[in-house]
Amino acid sequence: MNSPDPVIDANLAIALDALLAEHSVTRAAARLHTSPAAMSRTLARLRRILQDPLLVRAGQTMVPTPRAQALRDEAAAVVRSLGALLSPGMGVDPASLSSTFTLQAADLVGAALAPRLLRLAQQEAPGVSFRFRAEELEAGSALRDGRIDLEIGSIDHVDPETQVEELVGLRLVAAVRPGHHLTDEPLTPARLAAAQHVAVSRRGRFTGPLDTALAEQNLRRRVSVVLPSHLAAMTLAARSDIVCLVPAALPGADPSPLTDGATALGLHLLDIPLALPPLTIGMAWHPRHTADGAHRWLRDAVRRTLRTPGSPTTSSDTRET
Repeated sequence: MNSPDPVIDANLAIALDALLAEHSVTRAAARLHTSPAAMSRTLARLRRILQDPLLVRAGQTMVPTPRAQALRDEAAAVVRSLGALLSPGMGVDPASLSSTFTLQAADLVGAALAPRLLRLAQQEAPGVSFRFRAEELEAGSALRDGRIDLEIGSIDHVDPETQVEELVGLRLVAAVRPGHHLTDEPLTPARLAAAQHVAVSRRGRFTGPLDTALAEQNLRRRVSVVLPSHLAAMTLAARSDIVCLVPAALPGADPSPLTDGATALGLHLLDIPLALPPLTIGMAWHPRHTADGAHRWLRDAVRRTLRTPGSPTTSSDTRET
């Protein structure tokens, strides 16, 4: 009857490597921070498993058997492999990456992010490509099943499984074409309400936070058109007397890249004299990517691209540096 195969024990491989490197039970025990008695018992166990004495007495020293000499390099290689297997994940060299990342973002965020992110990738990770998707998927499930790698924007879904990091706080301002009548005098809630507006909503909604704030002043604005795209709304505002709302940096902060599109269209940005809730742009990902080196580079690249120099950091910066 054949004897059963020995149970694989990583500690035995580590002990064997130490014994064959030191040729001494005492020195091997010191190397592995154990007692000589425990190491002696381990050597006896190795002898039974391998059916070879491995180390034999030769005067005041111990010398390896031919079998032990043949095993020395292999044992060392096994221990190195175990160390690599069980060590925490190390960072990757961005220059060695060859990946395509799928990001989901609103068109305004994508337009601001894409050119800056591409420039950063060309400098650090030229093998990386990006695929941007509109806000067309249910982000929680899409992150879970891998259809998107990162969601960027106003994270409004509640999913305890999803990791979320806030990137930058913004405010809403009114964007109008040069020469618009709202630029003639200081903007008041009544003058703002009297103008024609475009609303941006993927669901076709005519109302939003501005309407709530105006209602508290017994005012109501006229929304002439609803568009699903911020870029389309800004283009309409640049070519008509329509007022468009766009996100801008908080007072005292450096300009946000999210206003690049409005600036390129020549729009004037007017402070709204009402208390509107601030906007928060963040990013969300599935926790299986948290420790992945390539995904860590992606998150850091997005963080550096969207954050302005004066933006506050969050606890995620500490975790990922």
